Amino acid sequence: MDDELRERVRREAERAALFNALKHGSDAQVGAIMGPMMGENPEFREHGDEIPGVIAPVIEDVNGMSDDEQRERLAELAPEDVEKLDSEDEEDDQPLPDLPNAEAYDEVRMRCAPNPNGPWHLGSARMPAVIGTYKEMYDGWMLVRFDDTDPETKRPDLDAYDQILDDLDYLGFEADEVIKASDRVDEYYEHARRLIGKGGAYTCSCPGEEFSELKNSAEACPHREKDPETVAEEFEAMVDGEYESGEMVLRIKTDIEHKNPALRDWVAFRMVDTPHPREEASEYRCWPMLDFQSGVDDHLTGVTHIIRGIDLQDSAKRQRFLYDYFDWEYPEVLHWGHVQLDAYDVKMSTSTIKELVASGELDGWDDPRAPTVQSVKRRGIRGEAVVDAMVDLGTSSSDVDLAMSSVYANNRDLVDDEAPRQFLVRDGFEARGEGDGESYEAVVVPVDGGPDEATPQVHPEHPDRGDREIPVGDGVLVEAADLPEQGDRVWLKGYGPVRYDGERFEFLDADIDIVREEGVDVVHWVPADDNVEVRLRTMDGDATGYAEPGFADQSVDTVVQFVRVGFARVDAHDAEASVAYFTHP
Repeated sequence: MDDELRERVRREAERAALFNALKHGSDAQVGAIMGPMMGENPEFREHGDEIPGVIAPVIEDVNGMSDDEQRERLAELAPEDVEKLDSEDEEDDQPLPDLPNAEAYDEVRMRCAPNPNGPWHLGSARMPAVIGTYKEMYDGWMLVRFDDTDPETKRPDLDAYDQILDDLDYLGFEADEVIKASDRVDEYYEHARRLIGKGGAYTCSCPGEEFSELKNSAEACPHREKDPETVAEEFEAMVDGEYESGEMVLRIKTDIEHKNPALRDWVAFRMVDTPHPREEASEYRCWPMLDFQSGVDDHLTGVTHIIRGIDLQDSAKRQRFLYDYFDWEYPEVLHWGHVQLDAYDVKMSTSTIKELVASGELDGWDDPRAPTVQSVKRRGIRGEAVVDAMVDLGTSSSDVDLAMSSVYANNRDLVDDEAPRQFLVRDGFEARGEGDGESYEAVVVPVDGGPDEATPQVHPEHPDRGDREIPVGDGVLVEAADLPEQGDRVWLKGYGPVRYDGERFEFLDADIDIVREEGVDVVHWVPADDNVEVRLRTMDGDATGYAEPGFADQSVDTVVQFVRVGFARVDAHDAEASVAYFTHP
């Protein structure tokens, strides 16, 4: 990368970071601006490996500015972006762009079509978030259709059907109808028979490599001109399970000379020897391919608008051949790019997560290290925070980056006002991934001369909620990193000022001005004797520690704010210890 291009990258990054920070009211992240910046500047892409290192210090500088400084700088660089921010503030923005030709339909009908080979990872949540939001925008209709017609390669997980519906409920949406494709195989057979009767399909027993060579050479398969009666007979033999896997397929007759080889005479049905895990579908051996099954179902369920990945553009083109044979009107289609996610070491892949769970490397789909919907739910992140972050990504055909910081900012707005404050002193760290992580040590310090009890507020912005009563006893626990040098002072939050003599805290006669005017540190603490042992589960590993005694009275599912540590969801209380899941800073 030459100096001129490097400067352009810095300038574009600063503009994007300023806009992102002001729009979301939180720190800009490298991941959040990389995708849009690369999409708007294609010439940057070949330098993708270098760009994060170039823009990271720029973003750090932006995050160090006040809101006013950010706004002033953005006005210098791109006054039109400031106008855009102002117009967004003034308008009641609709969350998503208009659907194409929505006015042409009596009802907007959309479908979410998960493969139930496992619960949803966070990338999967984008589809229901956007479709559910469109349903609300247009007072429309939403179908959940489980595309479970691949009992072998993407083998359905029997638990995943209900888990996915639970995930949908967590995100705040409800389907108007739920269907399983594996319940509808006879319907697909009937449409295949109709297609054969129209001369639009033929049975083919060519080995895969042989057909691939013919297809790529734009040469017709020798079976292509079979008479419909023979095709019908052989298809019925497929339905009856008389062929082995790979021995016979049914192909849609398209254009064998089409400029795109992927569209030439594609497979509609194939034989699968592995029984479906659902008992109701376990007898079938002739299974539709997704393009056939999905195309038929979209028509039969009246879907008006389809959103699918940019990598599935060929699916729409294949299905149009099918729709032409039946003289059906094809739905409106939007293609979007992939979602990439920061903050996780685990790949956002159902098969990868499933393997890690099976091997014991992850404790389950709700392990805090797993980039899954179940995980963020257990951490105390509300579905609305995830949905808003997904909707903010829009429907661009470019790949986009989801910064977890934007999810956290959304969630912070939702939980901060309700979350009671608590103290937690950490006393250890058990790394469960690569690296040593961060260690903590709780130190016992006797206290002389102060009150017997501290009474910090339950919530600093809501004094009407009262105070917490925390006994001090003979001493307190503080984190070793907060222990001052001998002779220095600290302010024990909610208790008052103390001086450390190297062994003990001596209570002082001073007011809060020593914090405001003299820079005395404020630290959190818990009683050395009367406390609650806590295991705090985080994305990096488990931290152990001690909470103030009132933590034992916090109900499961309550999100608290551990002062100076972050938000956490109360997961369990038992005789030995309490468990909390770290939500976010």
